[in-house]
Amino acid sequence: MNRGLPILVVEDNDEDFDMLQMTFQSVSISNPLHRCTEGEEALEFLHQTGRYADPDQAPRPGLILLDLNLAGLDGRQVLEHLKNDPHLKSIPVLVFSTSDNPKDVQSAYAHGASGYLLKPVDLPRFERMIQLFKDFWLDHIVLPDGEVREGARR
Repeated sequence: MNRGLPILVVEDNDEDFDMLQMTFQSVSISNPLHRCTEGEEALEFLHQTGRYADPDQAPRPGLILLDLNLAGLDGRQVLEHLKNDPHLKSIPVLVFSTSDNPKDVQSAYAHGASGYLLKPVDLPRFERMIQLFKDFWLDHIVLPDGEVREGARR
């Protein structure tokens, strides 16, 4: 159903991103993956500004996987910005974090996260979680397809 929709991964840890890419391949997720390693970079990507001014280089994602603990503008601030922006707030954001702190979980949902996934520490659990992510978010949930402008018809 949502195959082909770009997924933006905001993740500063190379090992976590590599494991995510490898696991996406192993469970046959073919959606294009785009990665930003900093919060400021993610906002440039989403607003198609700066180094991402070319829309072909920064397509509107159908879903965002967002790490909370980023240098500079952290994931909490990115989430708050996204959900306060009328052009971006419809994009589902799944927080993808190692933090199981109840305050982080509560804050993420309070600021509009669509889900909160704890990064498993071992590969079998990680693969199982990504398979469930695929089954639910990519195979069953209807995601918004691009930005619907006022007066536009499909």
